[in-house]
Amino acid sequence: MAKKRFALVGAGLFGEMHARAYSSHPEAELTMVCDLNGDRAREIAAKYGARPTTDWREVAREESIDGVSVATPDFLHTEIAVGMAEAGKHVLVEKPLATTVVDCEKIIAAAQRSGVKLMTAFHNRWHPVFHEAYRRVRSGEIGSPRYLYFRLSNTTLVPLKMLAWAERSSVLWFLGSHAVDMTCWLIGERPARVYSVSRREVLKGLGVDTPDLFASTLEFPSGAVAMVENVWLLPQTAPNVVDVKCELIGTEETMHLNTSHHAAFEIYSTQGVKYADVMGAPLVHGKYHGFMLESLRHFADCVVHDQTPLVSGEDGLEVTRVLCGIEESVRTGAPVEITR
Repeated sequence: MAKKRFALVGAGLFGEMHARAYSSHPEAELTMVCDLNGDRAREIAAKYGARPTTDWREVAREESIDGVSVATPDFLHTEIAVGMAEAGKHVLVEKPLATTVVDCEKIIAAAQRSGVKLMTAFHNRWHPVFHEAYRRVRSGEIGSPRYLYFRLSNTTLVPLKMLAWAERSSVLWFLGSHAVDMTCWLIGERPARVYSVSRREVLKGLGVDTPDLFASTLEFPSGAVAMVENVWLLPQTAPNVVDVKCELIGTEETMHLNTSHHAAFEIYSTQGVKYADVMGAPLVHGKYHGFMLESLRHFADCVVHDQTPLVSGEDGLEVTRVLCGIEESVRTGAPVEITR
């Protein structure tokens, strides 16, 4: 059977992970890489044996391509995702699916009209630690979930140095999308109401006008409550760029999850302390493994074997709906009902 052909649009911060996933899949191949930065497109294309371009429309016109990853900055997903779906390509969109409910609905409608698969890239659903928590909730071992605390934050390296487009986004969209998806997935419900506070001071004073933090409360129809914390202010001396903690309290069990400072592999050097990546995308015997790669390979599997993705466009829409509610709550200073 001939390999399915994939393309990558957006070869930046996380885009190369998509290239790795397709190029290492036994039944897939990466054939095109698109990025507005021509040098970056050529670099990644050469590394993985693909053809470079700076125009996503060239990818859409290429009839031989079966699936496309859209890994551009979050505010640039909609036009490209809609265009790829209308061109008959299966589409994997990095989180968040889009930054407005209307734009999410446009992407979903385009995929439905064309009959193509649409997946939102929520990688943590493939994380063995979070999946075990999910399994215990679904099996009833935890009892009824009552309270969840989810912290997903970065050091200032991300908004100040890693993301040239940080001012056009926020820690809520960049990290909160993952945190809200995990919160809803673990509890097993969609929130009915949100309330959030945010601050914009420190990063603005450092020359990047974007919020420092969001602290959000999510209330669920069952009575469960979640607190979601997203901060872009951790010091760059921290051992990890990312900080992830979760506590889930049920009527029968309490679970504490630590996927960033787990201490499975500690490194002490003259440069300080850091924790090695042993779960995200480690290189083992020349091959990349880990939950990040597995989530992307799942999309390739769905295209190759005509399967339905485990994460849908509607899942992406739900997260965007909640994040927009959080932003409205920050603007108004009041709780916001999530309407569907």
